[in-house]
Amino acid sequence: MKFSINTPKPRNRMAVAARQRHAGAHRPSGQALRQRAKHELRSTLQRELRHERPPSP
Repeated sequence: MKFSINTPKPRNRMAVAARQRHAGAHRPSGQALRQRAKHELRSTLQRELRHERPPSP
């Protein structure tokens, strides 16, 4: 009688390490998105204020 032991498929160590450190899609965090929106709003308002000033004499 022959015995056969099924060995599991070898794992990719790099994939396991990436998974454990939460690697994945690179996208800005929520805080970064809020900061960008705030900056864009401020710059838009500044641009609008520059165009609405009365002409200097």
